[in-house]
Amino acid sequence: MPRVTIQVLAQTLGISKASVSYALNGQPGVSEATRQRVLLLATELGWHPSSSARALSLSRADAIGIVLKRDPELLGAEPYYMSLLGGIEDVLSRASQSLLLRMVGTRGGDLEVYRQWSAERRVDGVIVLDLAIDDPRPSLLGELEMPFVLHGVYADGVTGLSRIEDQANDAKTIVEHLASLGHRHIAHMTGPLLLSHELDRRSAIASECAARGIRVTFFECDYTMETAHRIAAAMLRTGEVATAIVASNDVMALGVASALRHAERQDVALISWDDSMICQIATPTVTALERHVDDQGRRSARVLLDRLAGREPESDVSPASVLHVRETSLRPVRERDAVDTGK
Repeated sequence: MPRVTIQVLAQTLGISKASVSYALNGQPGVSEATRQRVLLLATELGWHPSSSARALSLSRADAIGIVLKRDPELLGAEPYYMSLLGGIEDVLSRASQSLLLRMVGTRGGDLEVYRQWSAERRVDGVIVLDLAIDDPRPSLLGELEMPFVLHGVYADGVTGLSRIEDQANDAKTIVEHLASLGHRHIAHMTGPLLLSHELDRRSAIASECAARGIRVTFFECDYTMETAHRIAAAMLRTGEVATAIVASNDVMALGVASALRHAERQDVALISWDDSMICQIATPTVTALERHVDDQGRRSARVLLDRLAGREPESDVSPASVLHVRETSLRPVRERDAVDTGK
């Protein structure tokens, strides 16, 4: 079926395209009777405004951009980003906005994408993910005068940056659970420590463990299952092994679980900082922190749309994370020792 255009409406009614445009846009220049005839026919024929023409007339792209510095293969394996993008898309679709996603890989190229988008006016604003230490992106986007939101972070000129997510409370929830089971030595497998949120988590875990007299050992990983497996396996080969491991995402938790299974070490507890379906269906099922990732995506999208509309972003409190206790952290340390040694 051919697309219904303003020209089709004008020819059908025997009036000018300008008159149809005035009627559809609520502008003066046509009688009320003509306006009603135009609107009625537009409804009957299923006419919709051209998004490209609308964007051109408003000097807007009606699109929001996200540049990801991640390996595309890793992105497909990590449920976090699917949930996050789903939440963002939910808000954008309701606002008739498009999402332009570009993956540049771990070697970079993101800054050039922002410059290109700015020059071509491809997007109205961007959501910046994975804020790094000394991150050059906020400064560049400011120079380009491109509106942006730092996902998961509040930013203002007075207080600087503060994370929306309550990393301290998340760490407290995790460490309190392990402490209640009698664990006195925890290994925390972080993501890349060039990312600000990973440093926040590391600091929060260290603080919570110190407050309870719990020893903590840190291992830096790259969010992949293969590297997590290798690091965990190497740790298990040493003489002194932590009785619990905290992995910074669900994919790494699977790598750790695989290493524990190969070493036949059911006595080591495991917690993932991210919950997902893979934690729920793994064998054994993995204790994990539900952080409402889709809600986080919705919040960032709403904040950016508010800024683009010149509105003050509404106060939006992040839901508290919930620890779902599953098979990898059910038994107290002594009971684990007794069961695994046959006592």
